[in-house]
Amino acid sequence: EEQLVESGGGLVQAGESLRLSCVASGFTFDDHTIGWYRQAPGKKIEAVSYISSDDGSTYYADSVKGRFTISSDNAKNTAYLQMNNLKPEDSATYYCAAAIFLPPSKWPSDGMDYWGKGTLVTVSS
Repeated sequence: EEQLVESGGGLVQAGESLRLSCVASGFTFDDHTIGWYRQAPGKKIEAVSYISSDDGSTYYADSVKGRFTISSDNAKNTAYLQMNNLKPEDSATYYCAAAIFLPPSKWPSDGMDYWGKGTLVTVSS
């Protein structure tokens, strides 16, 4: 069974950093795109960042460019989202998702194959 498990969320103050992790099981990262999404209470889910496990191509939403960095370790089947200079508006539940054969030309996308259950990030002002 394919699973994604996020961790690393928590409560931080504005300006601080967090690193989220996403561990996959039941499949390998090969040929997959890994994405991070977030959803704040009462708001639509938002695509935050993507990475291609094949060539390392990345995507960032404008709201996080220059502050967030996505990476992956295919050997560990783990993806990361380094979040620096966090702002209160970054507060949300962050979800990891994976899709097979989803090229960068189709990013951002809601057509992901697997989703994690999320990890909560709260940034206080």
